[in-house]
Amino acid sequence: MSAPDARPSLVAKLRARLNQSDSWLTRDVRELFAARRALDDALAEQLEARLILGDVGVETAAALVAALRRAAGGRELEAAEVEALLAAEVATRLAPLARPLTVDPARRPFVVLVVGVNGAGKTTTIAKLAEREQRAGRQVLLAAGDTFRAAAAEQLGVWGARLGVPVIAQAPGTDPAAVVHDAYTSAVARGVDLLLIDTAGRLHTQGGLMDELGKVRRVLAKLSADAPHEVLLVLDGSQGQNALTQARRFREAVGVTGLVVTKLDGSAKGGVLLAIAAALALPIRALGIGEGAGDLLDFDPAEYARALVGGAP
Repeated sequence: MSAPDARPSLVAKLRARLNQSDSWLTRDVRELFAARRALDDALAEQLEARLILGDVGVETAAALVAALRRAAGGRELEAAEVEALLAAEVATRLAPLARPLTVDPARRPFVVLVVGVNGAGKTTTIAKLAEREQRAGRQVLLAAGDTFRAAAAEQLGVWGARLGVPVIAQAPGTDPAAVVHDAYTSAVARGVDLLLIDTAGRLHTQGGLMDELGKVRRVLAKLSADAPHEVLLVLDGSQGQNALTQARRFREAVGVTGLVVTKLDGSAKGGVLLAIAAALALPIRALGIGEGAGDLLDFDPAEYARALVGGAP
């Protein structure tokens, strides 16, 4: 993924998305530490419970509170100190996963298979990626591999027309592997740099979806031994722990290599990224904050931690 233009920071974007100046955890911390307090057992238990409610996961919540207690060293803390200490610990845990998507010019076309359940934001994410890579001077082709849902190809076509990006599509009900085969051969013939493939998004618990995605992968591998070069899972952050379940299932079935997390709004709380980091250690390629092309942001763990926990933008 190319370097973004100068834009508002992730902290400002996320807080604007939350429609408030403070995150859910900032409010909790300020409530618990309204006055300077030592982080005793009772207070630690309350803080851990609030972290769990924020979808960070039971083990991660316990580890964060333990790290905070070590850093405090028994002294009394005020809210601003807790925010700073927690933000530093969150950023440290997420830093190894901050790996933006890089299009390798030696692999042409560079093939990205985009997967995820319906409603997660796959098609919009594809459009944002296409727009970014166009600005970087790359030629992009889109493939409407979701033939299960008639509106999916239409939606991708609308985005393609808006961006001036060609879209390879076939009639609803067509074998998705056939669409992908045509798209890849077209990408080679056109000499494009990047092929972005949309896929069906029925429930991750449906075996048929995973079988279908597996077939698409096998077809791509026959066309190019190392394709797809990226399997990008788009997750709806507001799904909380269900997003973690989805990530596990898709990784097992199709070998996910990176994540885009969308819809980090007031209900999402954002903590699920910590749970996913602890359980799966998948690279976080970007965050989707809104519907605009500029709302797909490379993941910056320090900024994200400040947006989640508190502190100056």
